[in-house]
Amino acid sequence: VQLVESGGGLVQPGGSLRLSCAASGLSFFRYGMSWHRQAPGKERELVATITTDGGSTNYATSVKGRYTISRDNAKKFVYLQMNSLKPEDTAVYYCNAKRDTGNMEYWGQGTQVTVSS
Repeated sequence: VQLVESGGGLVQPGGSLRLSCAASGLSFFRYGMSWHRQAPGKERELVATITTDGGSTNYATSVKGRYTISRDNAKKFVYLQMNSLKPEDTAVYYCNAKRDTGNMEYWGQGTQVTVSS
């Protein structure tokens, strides 16, 4: 199983980025997907989740209204559209796949997002 994130980078405050996570080696449609982030010196935190069919999403309070999670089960991708970025959004962003039944769970290697002027 592989989860490969991409799309991170340096962006100015107020800017936008779109993160992508490509999944392989798993029955993607059976996995709930989520994005997490970890800033230096802080614990990893949940940012957004999406159900197996994409029918339901949830967001951390700090990103609600600015971030949008989506998925394409045919292509085995999950995305995170990030708008109105703030310096406090700076972190390594990780993609996570969790099986809808059982305990199988996988992580990507992370992609750095830096919001700075």
